[in-house]
Amino acid sequence: MILPPQTLERAWGRDHLRLHRHLRRQPELLPPGANLLLAVSGGQDSMALLALLVGLRRLHGWRLQLWHGDHRWRPEAAQQAAQLACWCRGQGLGLTIDARDQPAAASSAHTEAQARAWRYERLEAQALAQGCSHVVCGHTANDRAETLLLHLARGSHRRGLASLRPRRALGSSGLQLSRPLLIFDRSDTGRICQQLQLPVWLDPTNSDLRYSRNRLRQTVLPELETLHPGAARRLGATAERLACEHDTQHEWLRVALQWLAADPDGLDRARLTGLQRVNQAAALELWLSSQLGSSITACQLDALLERLQQGRPPGRWDLAAGWQLRWDRTRLVLVQPEPAD
Repeated sequence: MILPPQTLERAWGRDHLRLHRHLRRQPELLPPGANLLLAVSGGQDSMALLALLVGLRRLHGWRLQLWHGDHRWRPEAAQQAAQLACWCRGQGLGLTIDARDQPAAASSAHTEAQARAWRYERLEAQALAQGCSHVVCGHTANDRAETLLLHLARGSHRRGLASLRPRRALGSSGLQLSRPLLIFDRSDTGRICQQLQLPVWLDPTNSDLRYSRNRLRQTVLPELETLHPGAARRLGATAERLACEHDTQHEWLRVALQWLAADPDGLDRARLTGLQRVNQAAALELWLSSQLGSSITACQLDALLERLQQGRPPGRWDLAAGWQLRWDRTRLVLVQPEPAD
């Protein structure tokens, strides 16, 4: 069904009010008058996001641009993209469609990460081309719960557990990536699509249990919801609390690193190992990530700290991209990779 062009803009319900109040409390998510680029897959979450923002557009003064990415994994994907574009035109909305030049095989072990990287790369380019300040995605509390569970299983640090935040930088261009629907769960977005009679284009790969996130979505979370109804929303709230705690700790760790610095290039080993073990790990992880732009796993960090304790001999530890951590009895230093000939 194609609704009359003004139907979504005139729609108003409790979900619009809920999102409106949320944005009033956190205006940095989608600032009034901003030019927004919405990522629209055609699934129920992105369609619910689109409908809510169109309904709130005049109240907040936004300009809305729409983007759809076709990974070319499925033969029907191009037809679905064309149907989505037709529906958007019926609503008076333009849609930019990007198709991937070299589609990855759907069975590739790295497909999920590659697809995500391609989407964000194209979203950033499109946002810059259209003068947008924010890219908006339809992630819900379920997505955040899935990410939290995946990172728990991998033994992630608190920063990983606090991921999928409501807002983060996208690239180095000053763009912001916003997720205003994290206060909703997937049952909410399904209800919104039904109430507003929104079309939804299903992606069969979302049911493919070869993908770890799909297995969580299809098996683990439903079991948790059966045991504890509302589990996804509470897990999402837990991730938010962890994010706030991480930010607070991060500020204090910055102060602590100034005290731990043996010189501009290293850390005082005695001061570092004199801290409680959990604080050693937090300080060292922050120092390494700030220097290298990437982190190490919790298992690697534990093994490294074991070798750094007082009484242990000098040593070295190989890091990503050819970097190396070296230490003697008094200090730790990072050594850059040797230049290629």
